Amino acid sequence: MKFIFDNERPIYIQLVEQLRIAVVSGAYEPGERLPSVRELALTAKVNPNTMQRALTELEGEGLIYTERTNGKFVTEDSAVIDSAKKLLASQKVRRYIEDMKGIGISFEGAVDYLCNFGGEK
Repeated sequence: MKFIFDNERPIYIQLVEQLRIAVVSGAYEPGERLPSVRELALTAKVNPNTMQRALTELEGEGLIYTERTNGKFVTEDSAVIDSAKKLLASQKVRRYIEDMKGIGISFEGAVDYLCNFGGEK
């Protein structure tokens, strides 16, 4: 997994977002063991404490869980994953609609743009 960061927001929040996307997109499969905190931190080039903070947040959301001495795993609860996926999708749609309104395009116009780029109504 490749991590990309910007300087506008805290790194741990960006880690949470990127790891959440990896889980809901299937990059990490349900039940899959995650790399260790140290491995993930090395891959992301962040402090292990920062990575642990991000993983703790994902654990609080129920997307991952810890098995003592075995590591961290992706939840096998498809309802939790589906719920997180729907929340992410709604946030992205809202942001898209707001961005389009910001450049003077109506909701209907924004939907038309989506349809013209491969979607259907």
